[in-house]
Amino acid sequence: MMRKLKGLVALCVASLLLCSGGMSAQAADRDVPAIAAASNIKFALDEVAKQFTQDTGEKVRISYGSSGNFVAQIKHGAPFQMFMSADEKYIHQLALSGEAVDEGVLYAIGRLAIAAPKNSPLKLDPQLSGLKSLLKAGQLQRFAIANPDHAPYGERARELLKNMGLWDAIEPQLIYGENVSQAAQFAVSGSTQGGIIALSLAIAPQFQKMGHYQALPAELHAPLYQRMVLTKKSGATAKAFYAYLQTDTARQIFIEFGFGLPAPSTFTESGK
Repeated sequence: MMRKLKGLVALCVASLLLCSGGMSAQAADRDVPAIAAASNIKFALDEVAKQFTQDTGEKVRISYGSSGNFVAQIKHGAPFQMFMSADEKYIHQLALSGEAVDEGVLYAIGRLAIAAPKNSPLKLDPQLSGLKSLLKAGQLQRFAIANPDHAPYGERARELLKNMGLWDAIEPQLIYGENVSQAAQFAVSGSTQGGIIALSLAIAPQFQKMGHYQALPAELHAPLYQRMVLTKKSGATAKAFYAYLQTDTARQIFIEFGFGLPAPSTFTESGK
């Protein structure tokens, strides 16, 4: 009888340990802040997050997508503690709606690139002469950009094509990505003959294996001022990550992925 009692006690203790361990794991997972980030910064931000964890021991959970869609999700209660937009206008929208703690800070300045699969007939150049030639010859069948209705890089790609006098001719051949990351996949995978995408994605090794690219002049479109902000749901780890993104370590990583940077003086004391 005593052995059975001891065995039952041991089983209960083991069960309690397992349950407490599970609850601790769930609690720890809840403590990892959810970050919403524009898809064009995926490779750069993954590196920053990795370095942040190495330096601080803290973790963040990042979701990538189109900036416009994230704004709608946050307004409808999505539990994001921080939002990194590809266009600062979306940050201003959140600030006006009361979902953000303030107007945030600039963290990067984006660039566009034209990209194509390595076997594409499209010749790449800064003034899009190769694209014009392919269009004129009637040989352009599919060309990718992000959806300009909710993706800032798609909006700027449309603006650039209009400024170059190509929009009306190329619009019937356009394939829209849900975000610029999907457009980049279309542009270099062979499903299109090319596309206008984020330079930060085009220079990533994952994309260079499949295609090539040419950076496009920034003066051909309105600036891509990328701004980030803490939401009203932000906790200590999100605030620490927000501050970390303003350090020289993070800024150098963004430079390596082709971003321009705002002057350090543009940073505010937000989240500190």
